[in-house]
Amino acid sequence: MSSKGLNLQKSTKRKGSETSDKFDALKSKKPKLMMSGEQHGIPKFGKPKSAELNVDLSKKERRVQAKELTEARKKKRKPHYSLEQELASLWEKMRRRDIGKEERSKLISEAIRKMKGKIKEIAGSHVSSRVLQTCVKYCSQAEKDAVYSELKPHFLTLATNPYAVHLLTKMLDGLSKQQLAACISSLRGHVARFLRHTVGSIVVERAYDLGTAAQKQELLAELYSTELQLFKSLTSTTEKRVVDIIAKLGLQKGAVNRHMTAIVQPILEKGIVDHSITHKLLIEYLTITDKTSAADVIQQLKGPLLVRMVHTRDGSRLAMLCIKHGSAKERKKIIKEMKNHVQRMASDQFGSMVLACIFSIVDDTKLVTKFIVRELVPALKDLVLGKNGRRPLLQLLHPNSSRYLSQDDLASLDLSVPSLCSMDKSETSSQTKDSDGNESGEEAKDEQKDTDNEENVTVAVSKKDPLVRRQELLVNSGLAERLIDVCTENAEEFLMSNFGKEVMYEVAVGGSDGILCPSLSEKLCELYEAITSVAAKPKPEEPEKISEHILENFHSSRTIRRLVLDCPAFASILFKKALSGNCRSWAQGHCSKILSAFLETEDVQVREMAEKELQVLVNEGSLKIPAAKKPE
Repeated sequence: MSSKGLNLQKSTKRKGSETSDKFDALKSKKPKLMMSGEQHGIPKFGKPKSAELNVDLSKKERRVQAKELTEARKKKRKPHYSLEQELASLWEKMRRRDIGKEERSKLISEAIRKMKGKIKEIAGSHVSSRVLQTCVKYCSQAEKDAVYSELKPHFLTLATNPYAVHLLTKMLDGLSKQQLAACISSLRGHVARFLRHTVGSIVVERAYDLGTAAQKQELLAELYSTELQLFKSLTSTTEKRVVDIIAKLGLQKGAVNRHMTAIVQPILEKGIVDHSITHKLLIEYLTITDKTSAADVIQQLKGPLLVRMVHTRDGSRLAMLCIKHGSAKERKKIIKEMKNHVQRMASDQFGSMVLACIFSIVDDTKLVTKFIVRELVPALKDLVLGKNGRRPLLQLLHPNSSRYLSQDDLASLDLSVPSLCSMDKSETSSQTKDSDGNESGEEAKDEQKDTDNEENVTVAVSKKDPLVRRQELLVNSGLAERLIDVCTENAEEFLMSNFGKEVMYEVAVGGSDGILCPSLSEKLCELYEAITSVAAKPKPEEPEKISEHILENFHSSRTIRRLVLDCPAFASILFKKALSGNCRSWAQGHCSKILSAFLETEDVQVREMAEKELQVLVNEGSLKIPAAKKPE
């Protein structure tokens, strides 16, 4: 054993009296040291008091002296401290809202003149970068070009600076096409590195949003393979999907997959998933990757990351793929993460499609009712009148209708991950055999199976019958009853709305397959009475009157015409209580289309009821019916 070890061993054995003696000795020496310091008026540690602060000065003078010392230290530490103080003073004046344009332009010109040659250092400063942002926002084009020429050589360095990033994004918004192209070209070879950086990814995203289709493809291409990153000529191909690029250029799919995996995994681990370029990258990655990697991506996105992605087209598609291919346990976690975000998602163009996808796929209707449907109920009126908010409601009332969903929306609902779709038919059939039984039992089995083997992610095959799922989500949850009440309370406003009329029509006819009619027929009659009471109001004598009658409005007249043709119960109530005896006064204008619908309907009872009064108008020529629409 070494001597050092022996000494250590001996020192550990020292106890009792030796330790206490040392402590007493040190304690006895302490006052002597203090006395020696106090004897000369100098503290043991630190500088003499007289060197730091003069005791004869007043409190105010001491504060002034301390401030001067602080300023002196800052000047030594910051080379442009005096300039920053001047710029801050100018900024306080130029950013005021009540300042004139000429005065502001003078202040901006003065600030840019002072910053000339030092813009790179100033752009990375916490205070001065704000001054430069204001200058770029309000300065002339010549001054913008001067700032751009000074920042361009340092674009990549500043792109990762937390203060300069705001200046760069604002500068990108005001660049010419040639300047923007130069900035995008300078990003070449650094896109993957920047996307893994919290600050740098913001600059790449702004350049991606502002770029043309070719420039976007140039930024994306280097994320696909090393060859596309090294050889710019290869990125000029017209193909946009990574599968087509591999086929045309003859790239190795395995190498492309490995390259994309090396880029995607750090991004997901760091949680930098708010940008549309990242969403596009993940969508393309899922089209070529193997089953294990695709399942891993879905596993990583099932948490709160997914809620942050639904605001873009590709982000919403990623969410749909995770819902479609996720297990029952993963779907449950995704839906729970949407709590308190449902109304915002429903009002979003792409987020509303994610809710529509959930209504179409997820079998656990109790879970969907608890976390999604209940959050939609308080905002039903706003959702009905909104362009995007009506989509989840219409998906329940009339699923996958091309009248309400665009071709792109329908294509999004049909998307799937190729590697996760390659299942044995026997496995799929074995899953669909268990479609009987109550809902809670099914989900319990799904969760138990996922707990036993969470790594096996299978293709989502909805076990429940679509009509039963809609019945549970729409009728059993109480959503339909509340929706009918809202439509009854706002019948006139909904019918005269460009978007509300569609929900109003679907509710009035009882939805597709008559899903509302059996159990809510009394509520629907109340809705028909509400529409009829509005339609029974007398026709306004002044045509210039601001409030238009419901039978003369462009949107409401066409919706009521459709209801007359497709809903005989409503047609009977409308004619008896609102139109009978008044048809002659309504035979012109938009309402004439409603009257002609009574003679075009296929329901014999409705046609016979209105034919006696309307045929007279037809014979006189007051009411015209197109020959192609006359009933046989």
